[in-house]
Amino acid sequence: MLAKSWVRWVAYLGGWTLVGLFFASQTWLAYKYSSGNPHWKPILEFSLSEWYLWALLAPGVVWLARRFPIERGRLARSVPVHAAASILVALLHWELNNLCRRYVLHYPGATSLVYVFHANVVTYWLLVGAMSGYQFYVRYRQGELRGSQLSTQLAEARLQALRAQLHPHFLFNTLNAISALVHRDPEAADRMIARLSDLLRMALEDRRVQEVPLAKEMEFLNLYLEIEQTRFADRLTVSLDVAPETLGARTPYLILQPLVENAIRHGIAPRAQPGRVKISAKRQDGFLVLEVRDDGPGNPRSGPLREGVGLSSTRERLEKLYGGRHCFEAKNAPGGGFAATLSIPFDSTGEPARDA
Repeated sequence: MLAKSWVRWVAYLGGWTLVGLFFASQTWLAYKYSSGNPHWKPILEFSLSEWYLWALLAPGVVWLARRFPIERGRLARSVPVHAAASILVALLHWELNNLCRRYVLHYPGATSLVYVFHANVVTYWLLVGAMSGYQFYVRYRQGELRGSQLSTQLAEARLQALRAQLHPHFLFNTLNAISALVHRDPEAADRMIARLSDLLRMALEDRRVQEVPLAKEMEFLNLYLEIEQTRFADRLTVSLDVAPETLGARTPYLILQPLVENAIRHGIAPRAQPGRVKISAKRQDGFLVLEVRDDGPGNPRSGPLREGVGLSSTRERLEKLYGGRHCFEAKNAPGGGFAATLSIPFDSTGEPARDA
């Protein structure tokens, strides 16, 4: 760790040395073609001392650039701060440069402020601009990484949803239910085959989006529920309480089906008696609140938690999509049963958010 720190400092000093040598060569050439007799030693000393002083002041300028970034929404605050700081730093550099020439290099006289003030101000703003460009690049790279992670999460969610549908017991029971309907109710059997086909098509659909309107999410969920209700018949009752104003709200794609599958698998399937799953959606304090609740046994007081299909990936997807602007809870519900509740910012723009 210490070795890496020394490497960074050597590289930092080396960079400023190259800048000093560059401007020293410019000064040497200017004197050569004007007077014809330049002295390289004082030129080199003056140039290196000037830029080494900038190397000393640059960390403070970088700190200010980070503390008061030049970006949209902060210009009214940041620009005045940097305008004042550029003047102060220009004066400080001029004073330090004269002190260095007098007491370190032992040259008489002093540089007049009028010769260096504007160049010092420009140098300050160049440092701020370089830092702003670097911060923009870092945010851009972080955005690319975040987009890549979101794409991966979405692909995993699609595969997880499809895997849930293709579970051997699920397919066996679905096909068995269709088989039972073929002779008793051929039209119902045809509808079930169509629902299964539609559901598999939607699960495999190559939609390069992260969010869809809630109405689209409910369309997929309804196909899944129709098949599950055929499997469980009277043992499964589903109730929907979806506020109409929420249907246009943007919702993470394939976010509800794993939660409903978890409720059916753990809250309905293990019991012989009928059970109920309730799906609700409402707008509350600027958030879209979605809840999937069952009236099953819930989490046991001891033993492993009911971490069924989709709960862990749901948490990760919500964290990647919304950061701290969301809430997700999966716990025993008051009065019995189990509830998974998520709250995300309410956005009804209607435009799907595509992968980066």
